[in-house]
Amino acid sequence: MMTTRIRTLSAALLACGLAFPAAADWSIDGETSALHFLSTKNAQVTEVHKFDSFDGTLSDSGKLNVAVDLSSVNTAIDIRNKRIQEMLFNVTKFAQATFEANLPDSMMNLKAGQVVDGKVDGILMLHGKAVPTSFSVKASKVDKDTLTVSTTSPTLIKAESFGLAEGVTALQKIAGLKSITTTVPVTFSVTFTQ
Repeated sequence: MMTTRIRTLSAALLACGLAFPAAADWSIDGETSALHFLSTKNAQVTEVHKFDSFDGTLSDSGKLNVAVDLSSVNTAIDIRNKRIQEMLFNVTKFAQATFEANLPDSMMNLKAGQVVDGKVDGILMLHGKAVPTSFSVKASKVDKDTLTVSTTSPTLIKAESFGLAEGVTALQKIAGLKSITTTVPVTFSVTFTQ
């Protein structure tokens, strides 16, 4: 008798779960999102670059997965883009950079109109190396279907941490530069929609 009741209850709960599926994951809106990095050459010339193609998802529990297409690097100079793709990122072997993290509850439980500052700690995978990386961000719940997350300060990415120092040296040599910094500030502004 008890077993039948449990089975009936389980079936009822399962039916409810199927009838009312959990809210869909959030996805990055590529049209309104941006990912930038700075480079400094010859000790004083700093330029702003970006990646034209990246996407990502955010689950309701806060699990974040972002993938950046490294061949979409955009420095506004075609030959430099090509050199960075081949000599630095080696996109034929390492096509993507990925970032995985869990967003804190303070960012996931926002009501429409609320804004919160916080830190997102995760793992950045680039050039075959996984490195713990943190971003200081501001999260804003625009409405029930829109969440924006932007850096409040740049995160410094060190080429050496990802085995990219040799690639930076090769780029410096081919471009005839005295120096290229191996620490790169990264900023982003992304919009997630449901």
